[in-house]
Amino acid sequence: MPLAFCGSENHSAAYRVDQGVLNNGCFVDALNVVPHIFLLFITFPILFIGWGSQSSKVHIHHSTWLHFPGHNLRWILTFMLLFVLVCEIAEGILSDGVTESRHLHLYMPAGMAFMATVTSVVYYHNIETSNFPKLLIALLVYWTLAFITKTIKFAKFYDHAIGFSQLRFCLTGLLVILYGMLLLVEVNVIRVRRYIFFKMPREVKPPEDLQDLGVRFLQPFVNLLSKGTYWWMNAFIKTAHKKPIDLRAIGKLPIAMRALTNYRRLCEAFDAQTRKDVQSTQGARAIWRALCHAFGRRLVLSSTFRILADLLGFAGPLCIFGIVDHLGKENRISQPKTQFLGVYFVSSQEFLANAYVLAVLLFLALLLQRTFLQASYYVAIETGINLRGAIQTKIYNKIMHLSTSNLSMGEMTAGQICNLVAIDTNQLMWFFFLCPNLWAMPVQIIVGVILLYYILGVSALIGAAVIILLAPVQYFVATKLSQAQRSTLEYSNERLKQTNEMLRGIKLLKLYAWENIFRTRVEMTRKKEMTSLRAFAVYTSISIFMNTAIPIAAVLITFVGHVSFFKEADFSPSVAFASLSLFHILVTPLFLLSSVVRSTVKALDWNQVFLTFMGERRQETIHTEKQLPYCSLPHGGMLPTKIIGGFFTWTPDGIPTLSNITIRIPRGQLTMIVGQVGCGKSSLLLATLGEMQKISGAVFWNRTLLPCVTAASEPPDLPGVRDRKRGPVAYASQKPWLLNATVEENITFESPFNKQRYKMVIEACSLQPDIDILPHGDQTQIGERGINLSGGQRQRISVARALYQHTNVVFLDDPFSALDVHLSDHLMQAGILELLRDDKRTVVLVTHKLQYLPHADWIIAMKDGTIQREGTLKDFQRSECQLFEHWKTLMNRQDQELEKVATEPPQGLPRAMSSRDGLLQDEEEEEEEAAESEEEDDLSSVLHQRAKIPWRACAKYLSSAGILLLSLLVFSQLLKHMVLVAIDYWLAKWTDSALTLSPMTRNCSLSQDCSLDQTVYAMVFTVLCSLGIVLCLVTSVTVEWTGLKVAKRLHRSLLNRIILAPMRYPCAPAVLRLWASHRSLSRHIPSTLECLSRSTLLCVSALAVISYVTPVFLVALLPLAVVCYFIQKYFRVASRDLQQLDDTTQLPLLSHFAETVEGLTTIRAFRYETRFQQKLLEYTDSNNIASLFLTAANRWLEVRMEYIGACVVLIAAVTSISNSLHRELSAGLVGLGLTYALMVSNYLNWMVRNLADMEIQLGAVKRIHGLLKTEAESYEGLLEPSLIPKNWPDQGKIQIQNLSVRYDSSLKPVLKHVNALISPGQKIGICGRTGSGKSSFSLAFFRMVDMFEGRIIIDGIDIAKLPLHTLRSRLSIILQDPVLFSGTIRFNLDPEKKCSDSTLWEALEIAQLKLVVKALPGGLDAIITEGGENFSQGQRQLFCLARAFVRKTSIFIMDEATASIDMATENILQKVVMTAFADRTVVTIAHRVHTILSADLVIVLKRGAILEFDKPEKLLSRKDSIFASFVRADK
Repeated sequence: MPLAFCGSENHSAAYRVDQGVLNNGCFVDALNVVPHIFLLFITFPILFIGWGSQSSKVHIHHSTWLHFPGHNLRWILTFMLLFVLVCEIAEGILSDGVTESRHLHLYMPAGMAFMATVTSVVYYHNIETSNFPKLLIALLVYWTLAFITKTIKFAKFYDHAIGFSQLRFCLTGLLVILYGMLLLVEVNVIRVRRYIFFKMPREVKPPEDLQDLGVRFLQPFVNLLSKGTYWWMNAFIKTAHKKPIDLRAIGKLPIAMRALTNYRRLCEAFDAQTRKDVQSTQGARAIWRALCHAFGRRLVLSSTFRILADLLGFAGPLCIFGIVDHLGKENRISQPKTQFLGVYFVSSQEFLANAYVLAVLLFLALLLQRTFLQASYYVAIETGINLRGAIQTKIYNKIMHLSTSNLSMGEMTAGQICNLVAIDTNQLMWFFFLCPNLWAMPVQIIVGVILLYYILGVSALIGAAVIILLAPVQYFVATKLSQAQRSTLEYSNERLKQTNEMLRGIKLLKLYAWENIFRTRVEMTRKKEMTSLRAFAVYTSISIFMNTAIPIAAVLITFVGHVSFFKEADFSPSVAFASLSLFHILVTPLFLLSSVVRSTVKALDWNQVFLTFMGERRQETIHTEKQLPYCSLPHGGMLPTKIIGGFFTWTPDGIPTLSNITIRIPRGQLTMIVGQVGCGKSSLLLATLGEMQKISGAVFWNRTLLPCVTAASEPPDLPGVRDRKRGPVAYASQKPWLLNATVEENITFESPFNKQRYKMVIEACSLQPDIDILPHGDQTQIGERGINLSGGQRQRISVARALYQHTNVVFLDDPFSALDVHLSDHLMQAGILELLRDDKRTVVLVTHKLQYLPHADWIIAMKDGTIQREGTLKDFQRSECQLFEHWKTLMNRQDQELEKVATEPPQGLPRAMSSRDGLLQDEEEEEEEAAESEEEDDLSSVLHQRAKIPWRACAKYLSSAGILLLSLLVFSQLLKHMVLVAIDYWLAKWTDSALTLSPMTRNCSLSQDCSLDQTVYAMVFTVLCSLGIVLCLVTSVTVEWTGLKVAKRLHRSLLNRIILAPMRYPCAPAVLRLWASHRSLSRHIPSTLECLSRSTLLCVSALAVISYVTPVFLVALLPLAVVCYFIQKYFRVASRDLQQLDDTTQLPLLSHFAETVEGLTTIRAFRYETRFQQKLLEYTDSNNIASLFLTAANRWLEVRMEYIGACVVLIAAVTSISNSLHRELSAGLVGLGLTYALMVSNYLNWMVRNLADMEIQLGAVKRIHGLLKTEAESYEGLLEPSLIPKNWPDQGKIQIQNLSVRYDSSLKPVLKHVNALISPGQKIGICGRTGSGKSSFSLAFFRMVDMFEGRIIIDGIDIAKLPLHTLRSRLSIILQDPVLFSGTIRFNLDPEKKCSDSTLWEALEIAQLKLVVKALPGGLDAIITEGGENFSQGQRQLFCLARAFVRKTSIFIMDEATASIDMATENILQKVVMTAFADRTVVTIAHRVHTILSADLVIVLKRGAILEFDKPEKLLSRKDSIFASFVRADK
């Protein structure tokens, strides 16, 4: 066909200029080309020569990014301009299709304009990123020329009476408007920036964020195209594939997204509500108003995007209707009939009737719809993340002011606060994510029903009614599902708590042979959890079934009703497949309805919880005085603190814990507080610090003692921090509180590092040898709650923190409780006396070690919550003779020794004693922890493994379900999707037959036959749909039951393996993480597996159907598949890293909350509230930046997958239309292909997302299977139970022959060739330095260690031949660290339920606890909280003693059992042990050496060997005796 710009027909009107050149259409079109050629000619050299090289550096140096005025408007107008130009090109091609020759002027100018517009936006982007606005002059000229030429064309159309009925006239008018608006935008840039026509251009600096190269989250700063497509993420995703993503890679948050910024915005919103209405500020409505005021604008933007996306979603069904309807007609090619200016003009109706045009419009609509949808998701999630950060900061500020009684009395636990932070704030975030649906869903439903009615008529209302009537059923199921989930979560948390207790006390359980009792306890809870899980699985399977079955049922009822009741109605392929697509759209909001309502209810619940929390009691203010009057005290000291007539309680309405407290603490001196266990010593310190509720009286602090704090040492103030007048106090609590940080950071505690003082503190606390054996020295990370340290080490690091601080006042609460005598002496001398008292620091020391009383300048004696007496030691000697004599007796001292200051031990002795003191209690424990740390490293490497998809783990998971269930699962899934394809294929055949037998073509005589055909088709369709619904039910139930069965089997195996594993494996933190991972096995993996299999099979079936309909599609499928493969490959790696980073950054945040709650007293004592709030902001920002990058990565994937899906739709549509126009394809099959093509775009990204999720979740399966390979202890014995006497051991005779033990075959021996003979009823004392093997000696009796050489014979039986359970159940032991379990006192004393109440009361009386327990509500059935937190440390140890007394065994072992007990109570207990257990063999590992002076025999150990073994009298008589040196050091 001839080709010419104006056409080559003879007598063509295009060449006539007799009425003037401007009245010639071809000339006007040629004139319109001029601006575009001008722009291309001007900008290409600049782009490729001047700026092309610089634009490549944008990703590295983004400090010059600066948006010009009207930036977003320019991009929006440009996109609109490109769309109009595409329509103009299509209109020109259609208009030119009927002439003899090609008229290039109909579409070539539009093509050139398209190129120029693309060039203009690229040019603008480069100028903007380079901040060189003067070059915008080229665009100013271009928009001016384009506007003028297009206006001339529009005017000439108007002169020739071309009106709105012609599409070209409308398009030209739109172009005039768009060019004019772009010209105005350009003029506005000149007006604001003044880069031309003004003498002084306006310099504008880029945003502060972009000047910081640490900010790498660029979504707020990039151009609109990059925002919509997340193009800026390309470099990040690509980099993630090469190396793992860490916090350094994701950088810092932009200022507007930081927690502090959003917190201030939220506070301003709350303040605004307060100013508006004072009365309603405390109500729930005020909170919602404040949230909307602070974050509502972004939510409105998200909702707008969502509504636009939903409206554009209806383009799919409408275009399918138009395309299939066009192809179903006899005359498939419409010709333009109107001619002006020598060429044909197309009307809008003719334009939209063209199938190819509809295909292109469908493609563009899909691109725009998916972009808007992802933009809506992103804005909603970003708003939710910002809100979460603000709320967490507000909660943290409230925690800083919580009354201690809220926490200590269980009104607000650390777990509840962590739930509020981790779960409730996340629920609020997801509510904000789902919130746009509240407005978008009604719009979608209304428009969907209207369109269905337009296409199908009255029968559409039948299907819509089915969907809407089933919505309440869905809501009911969703409500039940939520209830089951909540119930499951409660049981799951209870099981996790019990497992946590079991793992933390596993040593005790094994020593007492209680493993089966606690396993049964966990299994009982698991049984309840499984009942809830079954209900959860049932409702989940019903929910999945309804989601898949409702569309099938609605389509079945609608179509069968349509052909049955409206026989003359149109049932062509266009009607059927457009309706099918509309039903799929209509079902989606109704599925979301239950989630949205549930999320709304949870958000309302959160509001109440938040309101309750914010209303908790605040800490009281402390009175201050500028200067207190002089008080007559020793050395004439001043008073930094005094209490006058103080009555204090933990609860406002409770009985006073401290009564009539009047004390004085002298300045620069050492004050000691002494008294029995539970008399209120620790409470007195806390009352002084203002942590208790004051009933009456006053606490005074001297303000002149406040130290100077430099501005550099304090971070900037945060809103919500109260300025309280008391100065900082260095406080070491009785229960050591450590940060999850390095040893150095725990000691320096945010203070400036002073190397000299740091070394002095390390020396004073004897920590240097411990630091030397750590893998990273003092940079070694301490685990949560100091889990990888012994009690003594936790205590000494806590004391070291107090010693290091430069505060004038130091409070030490029983710092010696977990230390042996040598470490205690060294700490007292080098730390408290030399570092603190000699430096004139005010020291208050709570202690049970009365031998240190001679060092005290001032003593406060307490009894039953009151002050018994205060004064100097001489004052007590004069006025409290009885108490003074009692102290002398307890210390085993002579009168003259007490009255003089205690002599220092020989120089170097404490240092020598501590030289072997590792960060672990013994050498064997050091090796144990080393092995545990290796396991931790292995677990960490698994967590961060960047391998391929763990298909082997998936196979192991599925194989755990069993062959029968697995076969049913696979077969039902495949059969279901085959049936679903068959349903749609049959629908295509049915509608094709209906098309050929339509009323216009069929003969009246054939009407009965036609009716018969419809019935047959309808019956087959009904059978297929019914089968599909049944298979939907089968697959949903099978998937959930598979997950349930696998979870049940793996839990049982894991529990048995852990409970029977050797003591050194597994370590509690690693296993607890696995238990947490196990939750995903039962709840997350089944649903993820179902979604993955469904989306994968739907994609495969859709591509198969399209390929069947148009085989040519396979040619285009290959490159799309390659692109899709690489996108998912890169995304999975980045997503996995970001997901793990999101989890790992959340852990420090939650840990910081938990640490703050546990150490609130210490933080407030130090006055470190502001510093900890600053750390919270850092942790929050780290977690939020990881969450934002994860969200952006998900949007990056989904946008690309949606665009690929849109390409699939375009290719499928074009190929189908081409085949159909050549009579090779029926209209029904075209509709089938297009419907399935739309499905591909929906399910492609779900397939990849679920694949990434499954990959992460299968990591838990992999780790659990790795743990299941652990070898169990050998519980079987060589002796038959019948050969073991029932009362064995009845005498208690122990023979140890050449015994050598180790913790593992790969480790060194911890006891070497030990020989000893212990006669029945003897009392044996064991002593030695830390690490000498004392604990290993005691554990050998229970076969807790590997006895690789020698043997232990008890009452004639070699213990190696006994079953483990029998051996351990016949012996008793008390460990150094007290272990109590949540439950009743009765359960803690006798979990086997073998003893009577009288026996239990007798044991409590022996342990000095009878009066304490009787005073509790419930007596023996009184509740002990987790870890025994509602009892003091000493009382916990006494309960453990009582527990051992209940077991009346002939051999009794005490492993430093009285470490946390005051000397008076210890003295009583020692007497009880010697009398009540006179006929039993007692082995005591000494904490204080004087406690074994009355023993029959003493064993002195050193490095696993016995150095001395004799009676204590003989050893003391020898001058070179090591035992004698220990005794001298203990005095």
